[in-house]
Amino acid sequence: MRTFLNDEGKNTLLKKQILRLCIKHDTFSIADFSKELSTSVPTVTKLIGEMMDEGLLQDEGKVDTRGGRRPTTFGLNPKAGYLVGVDVSRQHFHIAICDFKGDLVHFIQDIPFVLEANADSFKKMCVCIKDAVASKGIDWEQVLGVGVSLSGRVNPEKGYSLTYFVSDDIPMKDLFEQQLGVPVNIENDSRAMAYGEYVNLGRKSGEDMIFINLSWGLGMGMILDGKLYYGKSGFSGEIGHFPTLDNNIICRCGKVGCLETGASGWALHRIIVDKLKKGRKSSLASIYEEQGDISLDDILTAVIEEDVLAIEGIENIGATLGQGIAGVINIFNPSLVVIGGRLIVGKDYLMLPIKTAVNRYSLSRVSSDTKFVLSTLGLKAGGIGDCLLSRNKLLGI
Repeated sequence: MRTFLNDEGKNTLLKKQILRLCIKHDTFSIADFSKELSTSVPTVTKLIGEMMDEGLLQDEGKVDTRGGRRPTTFGLNPKAGYLVGVDVSRQHFHIAICDFKGDLVHFIQDIPFVLEANADSFKKMCVCIKDAVASKGIDWEQVLGVGVSLSGRVNPEKGYSLTYFVSDDIPMKDLFEQQLGVPVNIENDSRAMAYGEYVNLGRKSGEDMIFINLSWGLGMGMILDGKLYYGKSGFSGEIGHFPTLDNNIICRCGKVGCLETGASGWALHRIIVDKLKKGRKSSLASIYEEQGDISLDDILTAVIEEDVLAIEGIENIGATLGQGIAGVINIFNPSLVVIGGRLIVGKDYLMLPIKTAVNRYSLSRVSSDTKFVLSTLGLKAGGIGDCLLSRNKLLGI
């Protein structure tokens, strides 16, 4: 299978196009393949037979027609191999393992690891990745490709991450490929999450979708005309650093006025700590007094347990974020906005202020057709997106 993916012969290119059509349409008949590829039925029939022998395709049965013979359809064989998605966070990473059809078969959550910008750290992470996959009974030889998503500025085409920059001579992508021995695709975490959600929602998402990643930081992924939007240098989606606030708070990027300073996990942490310092009553007060600080997990647990101060903080974040989203809607006029990331545990406490702010600040004729939903995949979104983007890269989509 890996040899097939690296081959660039004429028949191999046709086979890759057949696989792409199966991804797009799920199942397809020989007549449909022939028409789409402008290739004769006998040639397509021969290629389909070879691909079934190679384990790439499977017979999906016959479909009903208005008359005449019912054609046999073909689709991807889920057993052709596995795709591994690695979603890297500040102090851990998640692993999603999908079959060749793109369905999730295993999800491994919160593997403790702090990735550092040096080669040894990458090597150690690769060992952890292989061990985690092996723990699920999967031979690494069955892995076709790996996708890795990280926060910050990532250029997938060149394989660099400015957050985890090691050297001009060695892109991050190459570091991973040297250790893992399979093609690796790196991606910004918000874009990977956006793609995972987009494919999972299917046609319900429309062709234009905005994904907001509300975690410790604030990121965005954009699906425009059915494709991820990258921008000139691959650094699109930095909504967190949109200069929209007049709060004189220095952002982590070193600038002042970034939306992330008022709408993010670290903004929520700052807001709650400031209130606790002033003596506000809360279930978080005892933790703060004992430890001198609180974690974002502490705050989100308090939100779930309906602590008043924590809820006020989430509502504050939602109102500020909604103002920023209103600007995005005015520019892009998307059919759908998906809110994901760790802070969505706030549910309606978060979503209602977002919608209120959008109604207040966006142009009504522009936003009236935009739907808002919370993430359907949660923590799995990034890893699934990594798997699917890795498959796209393998097939040249």
